[in-house]
Amino acid sequence: MGPVNEVFVIAIDGPAGAGKSTIGRALAARLGLQYLDTGAMYRAVTVAAMREGIALDAPAAVAHLARRVVLDVGDGGVVVDGFDATAAIRTPEVNACVSAVAANPEVRSEMVDRQRAWARQRGGGVLEGRDIGSVVFPDAALKVFLTASPLERARRRALESGGDVDEIAASIEARDRMDRERTDGPLTEASGAVIVDTTGRSVEDVLEELTELLGGSR
Repeated sequence: MGPVNEVFVIAIDGPAGAGKSTIGRALAARLGLQYLDTGAMYRAVTVAAMREGIALDAPAAVAHLARRVVLDVGDGGVVVDGFDATAAIRTPEVNACVSAVAANPEVRSEMVDRQRAWARQRGGGVLEGRDIGSVVFPDAALKVFLTASPLERARRRALESGGDVDEIAASIEARDRMDRERTDGPLTEASGAVIVDTTGRSVEDVLEELTELLGGSR
């Protein structure tokens, strides 16, 4: 693996419901860059395992699957071995299981390699996830850690997919704990990252702040 800072990358990390996807897509469009939701890759592996009947608590089997599965993750949707998994990756079943897959060190290693390759093939891009600035591209041109209040995050998820706000808040809290406590690629504020709280702010307001942070680097 060569150096990881040879392309222009904007790394956006943060917990669920902080606004990563919304801000990431909008920022990529504004700058004329491509966008990658790396979390969708782990969700896609989870869907693939479920479709093949692979036990998620069998790490070697899941890792083997991650190395051979054909993924196409883009703004147009998510395709897993030819199956349109765009809707499937957002189901409650996948929500409940994806952290276990994402905590698998061999799965993370494979996905990180694919994420770096994706950026190199495109000359850079806006990548969002939980360890982009800390692991995947630690020398990114801009590293941002988005956050929001727990209640705001739960309300956003409820608006997106329905459900009880209190139940969603509890689920988010459990996911945060698992993501922060895993050994490989934990959810954390990368060194040098700018922490941006999106609570109560418009997309345009956050975009203006990030554009100013970029300054003359683009």
